[in-house]
Amino acid sequence: MINILIVGVGGQGTLLASRVLGSYAALKGLDCKLSEVHGMSQRGGSVVTHVRIGESVGSPLVSEGEADFILAFEQLEALRWSHYLKKSGTVLINNQRILPMPVITGAQSYPDGIFDRLTEESKSYKIIEGLALAAEAGNTKAVNIVMLGVLFRLMGESLDTAREAVKASVPAKFLDVNLKAVTLGYNS
Repeated sequence: MINILIVGVGGQGTLLASRVLGSYAALKGLDCKLSEVHGMSQRGGSVVTHVRIGESVGSPLVSEGEADFILAFEQLEALRWSHYLKKSGTVLINNQRILPMPVITGAQSYPDGIFDRLTEESKSYKIIEGLALAAEAGNTKAVNIVMLGVLFRLMGESLDTAREAVKASVPAKFLDVNLKAVTLGYNS
């Protein structure tokens, strides 16, 4: 069983990322359950998607302390959801800050020391320059697919398998950019 939590803010493509993982599971002949929590996604709020892949998956929800991987498309979201990571798990963090509404309005400040706090909590993490790699692929909105490329490599999957999962999930007009994005993430 592989338990993955995908976290970000509205508009970062968490739902597409979960569909790519669902396609990956189908390609491998595995069962996959997804649970999407939208929250205030249309207003840039927190979004989390639970993905469970295995021979037979009962519940679609990843329990706290059981995630093998957390894909965090934004730094604060990595910290916010880190309690879901198992001791041997890894948080993949896109090195990007997207200010939540309370920070934009001045009611709160964006927390400093996110990576230090994760280290203090003994969380294993890898920082990915997802925005730069997505720009290199041709579209800064492809951060989600860059992050999936890194995930597929860490899961021990081939680049060909990663590319097939993307092909099965992404509309044709966006396919070239997303194939570049998954390749750049995989090779980062």
